[in-house]
Parts: sequence; structure tokens; C-alpha cells
Amino acid sequence: MKLWAVLCLALLWVTLHNGSCQQAKRRKDEGQNRIRPGGKRVKVKHPKQKDGGGRSQSLLTQVLDKGHFVRLGQTTTLTPESIMELRCKGNSIGWSYPPYLDTFNDSRLSIKQTDKYSQLILTSPSAADTGAYSCWVIVCDGNECEKDHERTYESYIYFTDKHNLFVPSAIHFEIVYLRPDRPAVVPCRVSTTQAQVSLHREVPPEEIPTNSSLVTYDPTKGFVLRSPGPELQGVFYCKAVTTSTPQISTKYQLLYVEVPSGPPFVSLAASATSVRGGENLNVTCTVLGEPDVDVSFTWTYPGQDLRPVHIYTSWRLVNRGMHHTTRISQSVMTVEDMETIDYGNYICKAKNRHGETIMTTNVSSK
Repeated sequence: MKLWAVLCLALLWVTLHNGSCQQAKRRKDEGQNRIRPGGKRVKVKHPKQKDGGGRSQSLLTQVLDKGHFVRLGQTTTLTPESIMELRCKGNSIGWSYPPYLDTFNDSRLSIKQTDKYSQLILTSPSAADTGAYSCWVIVCDGNECEKDHERTYESYIYFTDKHNLFVPSAIHFEIVYLRPDRPAVVPCRVSTTQAQVSLHREVPPEEIPTNSSLVTYDPTKGFVLRSPGPELQGVFYCKAVTTSTPQISTKYQLLYVEVPSGPPFVSLAASATSVRGGENLNVTCTVLGEPDVDVSFTWTYPGQDLRPVHIYTSWRLVNRGMHHTTRISQSVMTVEDMETIDYGNYICKAKNRHGETIMTTNVSSK
């Protein structure tokens, strides 16, 4: 009986020992060192956790030298050098840069697209090139392409120049229109964020104080007048100060605008509503509008394409009442030696960027 009990205990011990060995072997197989069928040990690579959310890093970079790049932030300060090279990753890229480079068809600017990136090169940059530079990915669906707003990258680049604290302008006397329904900007931008800038009236001489609600300064725009009124009319200039001698900006003529934004306000009048044959006729189409908004005129009249007419178009700025400036645009049609075919409706269509207005007047035979 005792022998039987000893044999049972021995069998139980062997069973438990084999089970623990197999469990230990399985734990070793599940560890970092696995053995491939080829006999080599490899480490188990655990997948990296991705950062949740957040916009991807900017694809807009500056080339410093061969093989060295730096990503541009929202603002970048550079010193004028022989060349500036920017790159934007992607096989179809659009660019934006200070508009005057296009206005003057500047040969210093070149853009080249490769399979992997687009390259913008500006040679001999100066303070005048200070401004916003941006790039974006162009997404196409067949022949239709559009800007990918989610992959648009911009940097405002300052080209510092102690001799030009203000960004030079081709206009030496600019007009700024003040409207009661929108902010106005006195565009004295600077080429360095280190400059202290103030706004001054020429006559009577005084400095316009800045505050957080009415007058603020943005170095990328200039002085922002939040709620301009007629009291701000006059000639103004900006003054910038650093450690060197103060500098004065271009002068600005601030004019208060009376006419609100909208389609043209048109009046149409003929020199006479009834005219004898052989007499001359003048029909005048007049528009009162915003000083900086262009107006185009189109005429429809009896005898069109059959009878010669003379059309003269002009515009001028006028003061209407106290401290109000308005633009008067006119188109005058002259018909000489009236004939039967010239009687009927004379139609003037005036158009601006806000819309168009059509007016009609009738001329009959006397």
C-alpha cells in the first residue's frame, strides 16, 4: 500500500514539472527574442502610437545651403542677401507673394516645379520684398483643379534694412479713404519688428495716440483705424524709431467717403426730350460713388451701328458738404444732325464691382 502511494506521488510530481516547463517555454517564445525558422533571433517591434489630432508641420522651407533647410514659422526675419530660395513639398504647388513682384514683372523672381517639390527663388531681395509668402497643394479632379486650404502654408518675411525701416512704396503720396462702416488702414508697414512706429498729422502737427479699440498698429499692415470719422481727414505720415535715426514714411491723404458701397447710383438726362431734325443731342449718364471704385458705361441707342456718335467718359473727386468726398463718373453721348432713325430710347448701363444699374430716357421728334 505504501509503495502504491509513493508511485502516485512520483507520477504527480513528474506531471507538474512537465507542465511548468512547457509554460516557461511559451513565455520565452512570447518574449522579445523570437527564433525564426531560419534560426535567427529577432526583436519584436511594437507599433508606435500616433499623436492624436493637430495640423501637420509646414511644408514651406527655406534652403540655407546645400542639404540644409529650415521650416518657416508664421513670421520670419531675414537679412538681404544675394538670393532667397523657398521650397514647398508636393508635385503640384501654387504660390503667393507680394503682388508688386507681378505688377512690375520682376525678373528677380522665378518659380520651378519638380516631381517632389516646388522652388521659389528671389535674387537680390531688399526691404521692398517684405511681405507674405505662401504655398499650397493643388488638388485636381480631371481637368478641374482647386487650392487645398487644409494644406496651405504662409510666412510673413521681413527683410531688415536699417536704411529702410519702412517698406518702400512706388507711390510717394497715397490716398486712404475713410468709411464709417468699415476699418481703414494707413499702410506704413515696416521691415523690422524692432521699430517703434507712431502716426502723425501734418497740420495741425500732432501725434495720434494708439489704443486697443480705435487705433492699433500691425507691422504687417500698418495703422488700423477701427471706426474712422471725418475728424481724421487730412495729411498724415508715420515715424519709425530704432537705435538709429528716426525715419519718416510716405505721406497719406485721408479722405472721408459719403457714398456707401453698392451698385452705381445713376442719373440719366438728355439735353432735350424733343429735338428737331438736324439739331444735336447730348445724353449724360452720371454716377455718384466711392472714390476708389471704377465705373464702366455701356450704351444702347436708336440707330446703333448705323449712325456715328461720340462718347466721352470722365471722372473726378468732389467735396459734398462738410468733410465728405465723392467720385463723380460721367459718360456723355453726342448725336449730331438728328435724323428720324435717332428718335427713341437711350439706355445707359453703369457697372462697378458691386453690381450694375440701368437707366432709360426717351427722345422724340419736335
